[in-house]
Amino acid sequence: MHHPIPSWRAQGAACAIWLLAATLAGCASWLPDGASQGRATNFQYQIPTQPEVATGRSEKPGWVTQSFAVAAANPLATDAGYQVLKAGGSAVDAAIAVQMVLTLVEPQSSGIGGGAFLLFGNDAVVQAYDGRETAPVAVGEDLFLQPDGGPMSFEQAVVGGRSVGTPGVVRMLELAHREHGQLPWAQLIEPAIALAEQGFAVSPRLHQMLAGETALRQDPEARRYFYDAKGQPWPVGHVLKNPALAEVLRRIAREGAQVMHEGELAEAMVQKVRSHPANPGLLSLADLAGYQPQKREPLCHDHVTAQQIAYVICGFPPPSSGALAIGQILGILQHTPAAGLPLVDGLPSADWLYAYGEAARLAFADRAQYVADPDFVVPPGGSWHSLLDGAYLRQRAGLVGTTSMGSALPGVPPGPAAPQAFAPMAEQPEYGTSHISVVDGQGNAVAMTTTIEAQFGARQMVHGFLLNNELTDFSFAPRDAEGRPVANRVEPGKRPRSSMAPTLVYARNSDGSRGALLASLGSPGGALIIHYTAKTLYGVLDWGLTPQQAIDLPNFGSLNGPTLLEAGMFPAPLVEQLKTRGSEVREVDMTSGLQAITQGVAHGRKLWFGGADPRREGIVMGD
Repeated sequence: MHHPIPSWRAQGAACAIWLLAATLAGCASWLPDGASQGRATNFQYQIPTQPEVATGRSEKPGWVTQSFAVAAANPLATDAGYQVLKAGGSAVDAAIAVQMVLTLVEPQSSGIGGGAFLLFGNDAVVQAYDGRETAPVAVGEDLFLQPDGGPMSFEQAVVGGRSVGTPGVVRMLELAHREHGQLPWAQLIEPAIALAEQGFAVSPRLHQMLAGETALRQDPEARRYFYDAKGQPWPVGHVLKNPALAEVLRRIAREGAQVMHEGELAEAMVQKVRSHPANPGLLSLADLAGYQPQKREPLCHDHVTAQQIAYVICGFPPPSSGALAIGQILGILQHTPAAGLPLVDGLPSADWLYAYGEAARLAFADRAQYVADPDFVVPPGGSWHSLLDGAYLRQRAGLVGTTSMGSALPGVPPGPAAPQAFAPMAEQPEYGTSHISVVDGQGNAVAMTTTIEAQFGARQMVHGFLLNNELTDFSFAPRDAEGRPVANRVEPGKRPRSSMAPTLVYARNSDGSRGALLASLGSPGGALIIHYTAKTLYGVLDWGLTPQQAIDLPNFGSLNGPTLLEAGMFPAPLVEQLKTRGSEVREVDMTSGLQAITQGVAHGRKLWFGGADPRREGIVMGD
């Protein structure tokens, strides 16, 4: 099934890179014959052979490359990034090419009508680019309330214009390219234009999601594009062309991101949102014209394994809750008896899963209480790092007893009290997203998680792409029964809280400084992104697994309620052990879409080890 802990774990912090050499004995054929060192003067995109048809879980071999690597959720998107890297493009260049192709081939998850968080890093710097959508300036905190004052259901809110936020991914990518691009912007759009014009094969996952979708058919443009004359989804392998999107992409290539924010296309988006017959929204031309991406300070924290190997994990700060929750979960685990427990028969033990579930409940309680757009709320204790304070996490770990707490309450981090008392946010559905990880030949890395939120977003298509439903990431109920506001309530111009967790990992040097860049990873999956990413981090850092082995591990977690286990992946005796400790256990589908690239050394050579989730269609490519 899964491999036990390898014997090749690094033996000290001074190693600074993971020694994955011993695993290569059984997979020497993965090693590339050589790496391309030259840089092409002109990038000429070649449409690759379309991916083979596949359904269900598809085991992935893991990948090893020498110079660069790219991991994305669809083979055509990965290939576009690979061709950019091969031509001498940067990690940011490759991420742009991947995103544009994903807009076409994975429209259910992300696209130019949505937003993204991008982490850029190398051995010297880490930078966070915020392309999260914003609420229209005309909204009020009652956006998702019904006439009787109660919150709408998710189904009522999502379809139509009400849920659409101001998209930001293209303008954010333009900013990142201006600072870290190597190839011309227009060249990076060419792969998506070519595929949109000449067509791509409908993948099994896209077909399956179209078949189960009802609201998308209500939009005339989407119905004409995704379904045949009888209203049936195009079959797997059908060559789908998107000339409308090709034209939009041509304009973006020529004119840049302003195409999304001013002029004809902006007017079309506003018209679509405001004229929805049943659920109109409030997006305006002023919202689009005024949108600006932001550069934020990355949220970095230490992680020390039971073997006393120190790492620095860097993630995205609020409005994302991902890095904070992951840091809290891993930090709390360090102060429980679960720290250092090995895998048992290739699986996490019941004792470890119990402690992880309790740590997750504590982290999600704090998330619901405190985390929102930092331009609108003051962090507890005056700094988001208060939630990662060592003494605070030790105190929180002390709440983990022998019987499950079921549901945790938020804590009080150190530092001055916040000027306003917030009410905790009730749990709401979160969906969607896609993740991209890239490392280039110059030592730069990107971890970018990108989204339109629910599958097919707001189910509104404009000029060949879908609009997001990102505003449903706000709390539908703005206040509690006592009138206290929820930190993540709807407010004009505000960015909704996210669970996206693009992550870069570094060594921690013996002098305390941040060392070499070691990994890029992340996942889609709504609020469960936090658990998918934490699982992979723990698997690689603490259990010594390759990224593919860590991704392959069954999924698990808690959103401060029942313990969730990936259906069919855990033996019945383990499930019963959790139940005897008071955990309510639910076995459910947990379809992560993890991508990870980690650094290692074999035979004196630095290598990149890649992994892609067997639960989806992604692959890793590189030289």
